[in-house]
Amino acid sequence: MSLALPYLLVLIPLPLLLRWFAPPLGRPQPALRLPAYLVPALRPGQRGDRPARPWLAAAAWVLLVLALAGPRVERVADVTPASGRDIMLALDLSGSMEQQDFQLDGEAVTRLEAVKRTASRFVTSRKGDRIGLVIFGGRAYVAAPLTFDLGAVAQAIDEAQIGISGRGTAIADGLGLAIRRLDASDAPGRVAILLSDGVDTSGSVQATEVARLAADHGIRIHTIALGPEDLENMPTARDAVDVATLRSIAELAQGQMFRVRQAQDLEAMTKALDRLEPNPGDRPPLRYWQQLWIWPAAAAVALLALAGVGRPRWAA
Repeated sequence: MSLALPYLLVLIPLPLLLRWFAPPLGRPQPALRLPAYLVPALRPGQRGDRPARPWLAAAAWVLLVLALAGPRVERVADVTPASGRDIMLALDLSGSMEQQDFQLDGEAVTRLEAVKRTASRFVTSRKGDRIGLVIFGGRAYVAAPLTFDLGAVAQAIDEAQIGISGRGTAIADGLGLAIRRLDASDAPGRVAILLSDGVDTSGSVQATEVARLAADHGIRIHTIALGPEDLENMPTARDAVDVATLRSIAELAQGQMFRVRQAQDLEAMTKALDRLEPNPGDRPPLRYWQQLWIWPAAAAVALLALAGVGRPRWAA
């Protein structure tokens, strides 16, 4: 416990100093003199108009000064303040995500399974952000709206299955749907994260045009290119990722592209994203002062009331 204004404690001896150094008050002269037999006598033990219990007034004064000094204790809140950032994940569920070319704990897993584990951990660590999820294959739809319920978003990621939205790769549609949801938000920070391992097959709108639209609306896009092969190195590979397009999307929308060829790259990517978009969970805990002045103040009032009850009365 501490005091907000500890220097006010110097007021505690003030009544004693006034009694010792202030000139005594003159006894007031009565305006009317009465015969002695008309003046009521005091009961034994009573002394005029002095309080019967002077220690009560002294204790009340000490408590009042203590209340003015502002006793308080520091508390730590168990909540994380909102960061003011909205993040939409756009997750590719095309057929190529079934490729088993990632290693997790010494076991071969599909690209989708590796992304699920990493994305779920990333989402649940972002307490203070609002996060939503768009999944796309041949079509795109919102699997989880922007929400502070990170557990619900992580569950939606875990339940995502290849084929529920077609087996194509409609990158522009998935990214466009994420941008529309972010554009409706008034958060000061709006970010889209695109995870894809293929080439855009939507054909209606170029993904780079969606990135330009996002930049015009102040929305930043980070892209994650999944898979060991890309069109720049192996243009004839069946499941090669279009790294050039994903890089252009990130550059146009003031973001960054991450190249992920193995599980270790996924871990490095999440750490890099935490640096680019600071994690609210890394903030120091919220501390505040709980004020306690009400307790000594209430005790002082009670003592003053008790001292008033104890004042002497004239005998009949």
